[in-house]
Amino acid sequence: MNAKTSTVWWAFLLPILAVLIWSMNIAVTRYVADFITPVSISFYRWLVAFIVLTPFIAKKTLQNRHLIRQHFWQFAILSAFGMVLYQGLAYSAAHHTTATNMGIINAFIPVFTIFVSMLILREIPNRFAVIGSILSFMGLVYVMAQGDFASLLGLGGHSGDFVMILAVFFYAFYGVFLKKWQLQVPLLMSLYIQIGFALLYHLPFILWYGLQGIDSQNIASVLYAGLFPSLIAPFVWMLAVQYLGPNRTSIFMNLMPVFTAIIAFFWLKEAWTIYHSIGGVIILLGIVLAQKKVNKVQAVKVVN
Repeated sequence: MNAKTSTVWWAFLLPILAVLIWSMNIAVTRYVADFITPVSISFYRWLVAFIVLTPFIAKKTLQNRHLIRQHFWQFAILSAFGMVLYQGLAYSAAHHTTATNMGIINAFIPVFTIFVSMLILREIPNRFAVIGSILSFMGLVYVMAQGDFASLLGLGGHSGDFVMILAVFFYAFYGVFLKKWQLQVPLLMSLYIQIGFALLYHLPFILWYGLQGIDSQNIASVLYAGLFPSLIAPFVWMLAVQYLGPNRTSIFMNLMPVFTAIIAFFWLKEAWTIYHSIGGVIILLGIVLAQKKVNKVQAVKVVN
């Protein structure tokens, strides 16, 4: 009995650790924006992850290459939405907004997932999802406008926020596609194949924009992005889902804006304003309400 209780207790630390890693990555994304181009860090991130996984999973992937042929287009689409569009746009957004705002906007993944599920899976959201989504959206607009809604008319000052919203919207598609297809492929193998596609997708952008070199100012950020949020956090998150279940685990994603804001405050010296407090509370209340009695729609968090 004691062993079981201990296992449950430690299991609750698993999603907290995963969310902390992903929150740190948002701050890293903002920090490194001054030292490396979005295309370069995005490519290096997946290259590091691919190199680390290769000794452990490459042979097994080759032995099961029929799975790649069988699910070729699914892997290609998942990689495009989850690793290229989401993360690439996030790196671009970091040049024009704060890590605090990025963390708050990232919390919208569960809400966006509900409505993407409505489009793709034909799952009609209940009244809690609709009311909660509207409430969260109002909170987001309040944070972006800092209480002055007229300022939103000047889109240039909020371009980073809008790009981040688009990134999160694409990630919602990623989660819904995972749910729709439910590929019978080992998760690490699926991740490895998707990373391979991501590297291929980067080649045209590298040819067009060029590839910036790694130096002393950006190497730590590149290694962190390639190891912790790309490999360690997803693995820890999978363990959490195994022990706690997807519903209980997904609630911990609501901690991301809080963790990101704390990290950004102490590391990046970003200010936490009254607008973030009011808007953040409204957003989180909306997210909690939106997930009430909506057990069938859960965002699948694999990469961030």
